[in-house]
Amino acid sequence: MKPFRAAQKGDWFVSRTGYTGEDGFEIVYPAAEAPALWQSLLKTGVAPCGPGARDTLRLEAGLNLCGQDMDETVSPLESRLAWRPADRDFIGCNALEAQRERGRLRHLVGLLPTGREVLRRHQKVFLFDSDEPVGEITSGGYRSLNSAPTLQRSIALARVAPDIGEKCRVSIRGQAVPARIVKPPFVRNGKPLVEL
Repeated sequence: MKPFRAAQKGDWFVSRTGYTGEDGFEIVYPAAEAPALWQSLLKTGVAPCGPGARDTLRLEAGLNLCGQDMDETVSPLESRLAWRPADRDFIGCNALEAQRERGRLRHLVGLLPTGREVLRRHQKVFLFDSDEPVGEITSGGYRSLNSAPTLQRSIALARVAPDIGEKCRVSIRGQAVPARIVKPPFVRNGKPLVEL
């Protein structure tokens, strides 16, 4: 499946899953060989990516994080993962079709604060013009305004009720902060996809 690739040789497994939304590779290999490989890659100019950087990049790419944006209690339809070839059946296909027919499902959206606030996981999302809670942030920035380094601002993913419009408010330390609802991804191939 383009652009995903993987190769294995002995105990080494190299893949290009695109999980960060960036042009990179994942390497799985014996721990004893890690120091030598690490030094060799640094000498050739390869830039390493730690878990924090990986998380900000996958958030910009609008990719789900298991345990936050999706888990056993959340349907793929509620996590923007319901795409499939129309002619394929799979385990659970009938259950998803029945859920789709019932409609009115929560869905995963992107959020952009209108100011310089930091959006974080578990913050409540409200309708723009009322105090009615309609969802919760599932993934957001940690300590920085730049949870999206490409956009140089805070962004988040939130699971919300359907049809809430393009504006909402997020509860941050007791304050109702305005935010825009956007369709993820925020960034693709290093280029912003949302209007800032």
